[in-house]
This record gives sequence, structure tokens and C-alpha cells, in this order.
Amino acid sequence: MASSGIFFFTLIAVWVAAGNAKNPFVKVECNTENIGEHGHQSLLECAVKTTKEVVGAVIRVVTWTKEGVDDPLLVFNRGELRREPGYRFAEPSWDENNMNISLLIARTAVADDGDYTCMVITDSGDDNILIRLKVKATYRDPTIRSIPEKISEDADNDLICNADGGYPKGQLRWFDENNVEWTRSAEMDVRQTDNGLFQLSSKLTLLKGSRFSKYTCVVFNATGGKGGSTTFEIPPTSRGQGQDIEGTGLSSKIAAPVIVIGSLIVGLLLALLIYRRRSQSDQQRGRAVEFDAEKGRLQNMESEQCEDSQP
Repeated sequence: MASSGIFFFTLIAVWVAAGNAKNPFVKVECNTENIGEHGHQSLLECAVKTTKEVVGAVIRVVTWTKEGVDDPLLVFNRGELRREPGYRFAEPSWDENNMNISLLIARTAVADDGDYTCMVITDSGDDNILIRLKVKATYRDPTIRSIPEKISEDADNDLICNADGGYPKGQLRWFDENNVEWTRSAEMDVRQTDNGLFQLSSKLTLLKGSRFSKYTCVVFNATGGKGGSTTFEIPPTSRGQGQDIEGTGLSSKIAAPVIVIGSLIVGLLLALLIYRRRSQSDQQRGRAVEFDAEKGRLQNMESEQCEDSQP
């Protein structure tokens, strides 16, 4: 496209040499601040306005250029139109009598972010204006994985949060189950891919003996707007689960016979106690009977002795 650049600069030189300059009869009006979504169409709206003194103005030249790009994106010069792929007038049937000179970008890329200049020359005067396009891309919802995959209570573990496909550079932030932020304890890594979009990665280290049951990773865009989020729940470790399961089974296995044996022992003790009490009662009754019998014999013997002693 070197020939286009030469053509464009030759055109400007001729225009300047001809003594053309801004005049109050022609003005280009545009939306100077524009936002384009990555992968979608973007429209830079511009129109030529003339004063009431100008009737039936005819456009001779239109140029759209971008700062940092050598060749013009679009050039119309006295009936001839040249343009780069992906750029065209917003109205497909545009001609030199159409005052709508808006530029349509077919598929917005990160490279389209920046400042544009639109210049117009008519048979009644000329004007130019600076327009800015800010490209943005929405980050995909973040994902979280743990290193190692199986979390242990006896060692430190890392949670890795990733989000990509966004522009401009955003941020990943961490929150626990109580919505307390832990971003300062995390390590952030940012990489820009070949298409200009960003990949965000954040590592949060969980110290052994000091962790929550849930951690949430949230992606924020360049302006601080909140995007998608995902929550990672800390599962019981395999070792902890094993201990719980084994402990529960072992306790059940031990508890059942202990309860049975304990019940038998208690029953035997109660039976023995009852038996002893009954034995003691029987012995006491026997002694009482023996005592009463003995007392009766003594009384009988005393009576007989008394009878013998009488004359």
C-alpha cells in the first residue's frame, strides 16, 4: 500500500498548495468519543454541515486516517474511492452529494483503538476533526484450579484463577466466604496475546491451618467494573475424609461390642447384687427363727424347772 500513501500525501500537498484553508461555511461534526466492542462493528459518525449561505455543496475529497498508521484507511478523491479491507463508508451507496461521511469498521480489533482524523474538502470549503475510538473486550468468566489438585491440610496449597479474552488490562480479585478481600495476598500475572487481548492469572496461597471453606475470584475491567466470578469450595482432604470414615467405622465396630458387653456386665452386677441382698435377707430370717426357737426352748426349760421346785 505504499502507492496509497504516496497518493495521499500528494493529495494533501496539492490541497495545501492550492491555498485551501478552513472557512466558516463548512464544518465536519462528529462524535469525538466512541467505544467499540472487540469483534463487532464500530461506527465513527461524522457529517458535513454547511451554513445557509452554501447551497448544494459537493464533496471533492474525504480522507480517514489513523494515528500511527502510515496509509490512509479510506480516501475518496473526485469520484475515485480507495480503502483498506474492513473499512468503508457507513452508507454503501455513498456518493459525493451525501454529507454523511461516517466510517464503518467491519470487525473491530485491538489495533483499531486510538485517534482518527477525518478531513473533508468541498467546492465550498474544507474542515477536519479528531475522533477517538476506545476498544473494549469483555473478559470470560474466570476459572479456578488448585495446586496440587488434591488439597492437603498438612501443607500449603495454591489456588490459580484465570480469565482471558479481555481488553484493556483488567484485574482479578479474591474474596473469602465472608466477603473479605484477599487480593493483596495474591500474585498477579498479565500477558497480552498476539491479537492484543489480555490473559489474567492470579495465584492465592492457602496456608496450612489457616483457610476458609470458600474462595471467590472476580474479574474487573480497566474502569473497575465488575465482571464474571467463580467460587471454589475447599473440599475435605482425602486424608481427612479417610480419617473420618475410618474413625467412624472403627468407632462403630468398637462401640457395638462394648455396649453389649457393658450391658451384660451391668446385668450380671445387678443380678449378683439382688442375689446377695436376697441371701442376706434369708440368712437374717433364718437367724431370727433360730433365735426365736432357742428362746422358746429356754422358756420351756425355765417353766419345767419351776414346776419341779414346787412341793
